[in-house]
Amino acid sequence: MPAFGKVLVANRGAVAARVLRTLNGMNIPSVAVYSDADAGAPYLERASETVHIGAAPARESYLNQDALLVVLKQTGADAVHPGYGFLSENAAFAERVHGAGVHFIGPSPRWIADMGHKAKARELATRYGLPVGRGSGVLSRDEDAILGAAAAIGYPVLVKPAGGGGGIGMMPARTPEELLSAVERAAALCERAFGTAEIYLERFVERPRHVEFQILGDRYGNVAHLFERDCSVQRRYQKMIEEAPAPAVDRSAIDATAVRLADKLATAGYDNIGTVEMLMDAGGELAFLEMNTRLQVEHGVTEEITGVDLVRTQIRSAAGDRLADILPAKIAKSGHAIEARVYAEDPKRFFPSPGRLTVFRPPTGAGVRVETGFSEGREVTPHYDPMLAKVIIHRPTRERARTALMEALREFRIEGVKSNIPALLAVLDSEEFTSGQPHTGLVGEVIARKA
Repeated sequence: MPAFGKVLVANRGAVAARVLRTLNGMNIPSVAVYSDADAGAPYLERASETVHIGAAPARESYLNQDALLVVLKQTGADAVHPGYGFLSENAAFAERVHGAGVHFIGPSPRWIADMGHKAKARELATRYGLPVGRGSGVLSRDEDAILGAAAAIGYPVLVKPAGGGGGIGMMPARTPEELLSAVERAAALCERAFGTAEIYLERFVERPRHVEFQILGDRYGNVAHLFERDCSVQRRYQKMIEEAPAPAVDRSAIDATAVRLADKLATAGYDNIGTVEMLMDAGGELAFLEMNTRLQVEHGVTEEITGVDLVRTQIRSAAGDRLADILPAKIAKSGHAIEARVYAEDPKRFFPSPGRLTVFRPPTGAGVRVETGFSEGREVTPHYDPMLAKVIIHRPTRERARTALMEALREFRIEGVKSNIPALLAVLDSEEFTSGQPHTGLVGEVIARKA
């Protein structure tokens, strides 16, 4: 198979550890970069080379494109794996990498640009024949136009950023007064976070489920799907618990949607890994939300039920291999997998809890998969996302996976910082989750019941 001579991992933490593990398994030399805050991080030992990239703030290190391009030249790496977050969906960075004669392990820059702008992504989804819920284009600053767009959609509406994600700038509005206030606040937040104040509106679905489809393409017009995940358990519009396959759904309808997505994206020429995210209402109807043109945080649950190493397939696709040579002839799913994201944060208000990990002992045992970039004694800094680890369990049935995950989380020992483990356990033990009926408002409801 075509292979890269050396891959630069342009990221940190759990995803850097994950990518380095696969690169080592493929016998591909690697370069890991690190900031002041990550010096001595345990995953750096997995890399063939390590290079200091800058100060702790992300803009001075992991978001510093010039510094990364210098590292590329100095080390002779011929490919970059961006992981998730940071520059993974930055089309300008992908273009600069290509311009330096280096491979970007991800979709073509045009796809990153097209899908990175959420309002344009909705337009493209409509053009490709995907189900898209009611929404608007990018809003002008004219109050009458804003109110008219909301009236056409119907209240309640959700104000959303056009140029970024992560829950930043997302605000529901149920009245015109709420809407105008939300638009002003959201635009200011988005300007600070993403460098653009562009926002748009979507229909606000009450208590929806968040269902997403894993896609993989190659450079030759082939696209396959690897089933779906349910990512409904969220706080502040950010995921906490993910599982595959989605529970309690119309299986034939979900499978048909997955096939349709793969066919449409093949026609459009999608050429690497990606995830199509959708909202499902109480009637089981799906509507396009966005497409992430990168590896997802929750990719591990798909790996567990399919046996496919998504990082490996992503690398091989970027290296020029065909899907027929990368994937099994028939991709089958087996059992059920659930992932919990363990964060250093208050388990009720979910504010970050930086500090030193005086005790950090992840669960062990057969069938317990832990992805982390931390070890005991390391500092959780305020400079980055406070995720400590992902705990993934795969079992023959959903109920066995659920109970095994709860056992693993109870075994996890963390001291020195607060963690969200109590909240995770409360959700996993709730009637809604146990019965396979999670929704995006479940965390708030569970916390309120425990108060």
